[in-house]
Amino acid sequence: MWYNDLRPDSELLNDRYSLIMLDEADHYKRMLDDPAKKRTLSNLLRLRQGLLANVPKKTVDNNLLLCSWNIKNFGTLKDRTAESLYYIAEIINAFDIVAVQEINRDLSDFKKVLRLLGSHWKYTLSDVTEGNAGNDERFGFIYDSRRVTHSGLSGEIVIAPELAADNAIIRQLKRTPTFTGFESGWRKFSIVSVHLHPGEGDANETLRKEEVRLLMEVLDKKISSAAFINRNMIILGDTNLYKDDSAIVELITDHDFIESEALVGRFTNTSLSQIYDRLFLNVNDYFKIAKDDLGNEQGGVFNLFDYVYINTTAEIANYHLLMTSHKDDPSNLTDDASFKSYFNRYWKRNQMSDHLPVWLELQTESSDEFLSSKFRNL
Repeated sequence: MWYNDLRPDSELLNDRYSLIMLDEADHYKRMLDDPAKKRTLSNLLRLRQGLLANVPKKTVDNNLLLCSWNIKNFGTLKDRTAESLYYIAEIINAFDIVAVQEINRDLSDFKKVLRLLGSHWKYTLSDVTEGNAGNDERFGFIYDSRRVTHSGLSGEIVIAPELAADNAIIRQLKRTPTFTGFESGWRKFSIVSVHLHPGEGDANETLRKEEVRLLMEVLDKKISSAAFINRNMIILGDTNLYKDDSAIVELITDHDFIESEALVGRFTNTSLSQIYDRLFLNVNDYFKIAKDDLGNEQGGVFNLFDYVYINTTAEIANYHLLMTSHKDDPSNLTDDASFKSYFNRYWKRNQMSDHLPVWLELQTESSDEFLSSKFRNL
């Protein structure tokens, strides 16, 4: 991570040229004053401890940490602070590959996060899905090139006309999924990142179900294709699958995908009320999810708000001035209770996200199993 912007001015000397957090709209004024730097440093230390306690360490030639995160309107929300970008980058830095949904057309914040991460972090981006339904969104993967490489496979999932029904309610997914290949050691795999149609109720569920049906028809053909080399496939992202969407989940699992046990039933939105973000795998016997000493799959949901933007009166008070300046009409922010309500319902979600990162640890060392299998087959 690149923490140069958090240093005292007296330490910068000839390093001023390397600052990242500069306000282009205000003559490149520094975006972090000394109180903000001190607060960010303190919270980063707490966040790093939280990541260390909840996410496995990266180990050479042994594991791969995969994460999926819907970062709310990443590029559209103009009041997102430099402080928040540091927290976003720190969370990404704990993993090896992070699939990001809701990256918008404006990539200014995205590029700042990449610079904070360092030059060994690479990325792929899809184009934005045009039209109102696409919501000006694109998909991205950010990955640590020291531990994983892009295989060269990259594209978008387009539905062939003949797959849609005669009186189809949709003919393409409203936000075009991406299809990207990666390699780690001798493992090759592909990841499909999705952001499905949201909303409860029969109409929304019917539309989302048709999106999944069309998607699985396309992926089934890809997996069975003799020309397709990355048959280890992972579907992840903001699936917008609600607690009652078991019939839609079955459309995925009926195509030999399994949902990660570590994430089944885990709430992934900030309100901890829905299971929006899911992760499904269709992989061979040597592509394994890592397990702990008790045999449980290693994965989970990282609740970042346990470590930054904590829901306490003292913590919220640190952001009163920012909330007042960001709110269109701050006249009703008159006491601690009103600040607390606005902080939890809107402001902290606009700083970070209304979704929490979901993650999975993959085992990349299985040479013993591979060699034993070949020995038995001879």
